[in-house]
Amino acid sequence: MILDIAAAASGAISFKDLGLDPVAIDLGFFTIKWYSLAYLAGIIIGYWYLLKLIAQPGAPMARRHADDMIFYATLGIIIGGRMAYVIFYQPEILQRPADIFKLWNGGMSFHGGAIGMFAAVLYLSWKDKLSWMRVGDYIACCAPFGLFFGRLANFVNGELWGKETDVAWAIRFPEHVAGVWIEGPPRHPSQLYEAGLEGLALGLILAFAFWKTKARYEPGKLGGIFMLGYGLFRFFVEYFREADAQLMEFAERTGLHMGQWLCVPMILGGAWLIATAKGRRTRVEPTAGNASVG
Repeated sequence: MILDIAAAASGAISFKDLGLDPVAIDLGFFTIKWYSLAYLAGIIIGYWYLLKLIAQPGAPMARRHADDMIFYATLGIIIGGRMAYVIFYQPEILQRPADIFKLWNGGMSFHGGAIGMFAAVLYLSWKDKLSWMRVGDYIACCAPFGLFFGRLANFVNGELWGKETDVAWAIRFPEHVAGVWIEGPPRHPSQLYEAGLEGLALGLILAFAFWKTKARYEPGKLGGIFMLGYGLFRFFVEYFREADAQLMEFAERTGLHMGQWLCVPMILGGAWLIATAKGRRTRVEPTAGNASVG
């Protein structure tokens, strides 16, 4: 009762009033969570979009390569995302190796997933003798779909919330304190900020660069736009996001969240790729089709 009154007085939105449930399908003996569906949606829609991209002149891969890529990318995202989370965000899991495989308990790192995806691109390109940088450009254009759905799933789960605030759209998320679930203070819905910036805005920027410019003929440029854009957006949103509980002391000591530190090499690498892309432009001979592209 007291918490409800406090929520009303603050003008914040109570998360429980939104009627969101992390479980999408509950059959009693088997459940499917929205987080799992978010990964699935990102992969399926990303694959569909990739087919649209490689249908354009000068594509660096054919349909058969895209079919293989979906398998390698899925493995790379899961393995890389999980291992990076364990190493950078919760290393104590290494003391219980079996817990590394408990993905249903949550815990994935985008930066690790990106490394896993990059490894998948390198392997496919090496195996089929493709231009890894151009393949990476096309894959980068598809990544925002997964980011968008993933951040929405974070919001539905009521996790990775933002810092306390008094903005009109603040959300009071349920928090586990001293063994009891309570309705926490008003916080930024930083998951939605990230969905809008890392997913929607970055996706539109990449779509414009691909469809309206010659960026796809400058190896590394689209990948650079993705790295720079994601790095800047994530770095910015982290100022509104609460640091992971186990990394609070690290954030206070270094002045930045772990996520921000991991974005620094992405920002620098992305800026370098964009700046040097024109120097790599050559006449493109497509993997599929007949006509070359200047």
